[in-house]
This record gives sequence, structure tokens and C-alpha cells, in this order.
Amino acid sequence: LANILTYHVVSGNLDAAAVLDAIKKGDGKVVLTTVSGGKLTASLDMGKVKLTDEYGNSAYVTVADLKGTNGVIHVIDGVVLPK
Repeated sequence: LANILTYHVVSGNLDAAAVLDAIKKGDGKVVLTTVSGGKLTASLDMGKVKLTDEYGNSAYVTVADLKGTNGVIHVIDGVVLPK
């Protein structure tokens, strides 16, 4: 369970603007390394940020830029799984 939870966490302070900028600079996608060491690919789909796990499962950001005590939280509409 801890591995799944830490797969949903990326180090740093990435707000929505930073994620969108990274997607733009990456020609439409950016690969993010999670705290558990896995990879999530962020891209834009119909104007929404889509996260795709290493199995090809996707979740969309539904709420962005919630300020936490130790970072920025983005709510997604599904679960992404580590390999």
C-alpha cells in the first residue's frame, strides 16, 4: 500500500503552471519520477492534464494547486499504479 501511495507523490513544488510548462517544453509530455521511483507521464488531453502510469492507465487532474503544508496537491479522478 505504501508503494501505491508514494507512487502518487512527486518531489518538488510543482504547481499547475510548472506542470503545463514542462509539458510544453517536452513537446506534449513530460515524464515525472515519483517518490517510489516509478514514472508517470503527464500530457494534455482535451485541455486537461492527464497522468499515465507505466501500465498505460490514465487519470485526469480535476482540482489543481491545493496548497499543503509540505507541497502542492493536485486531485486526480483515478488511481495510477506502479510497475
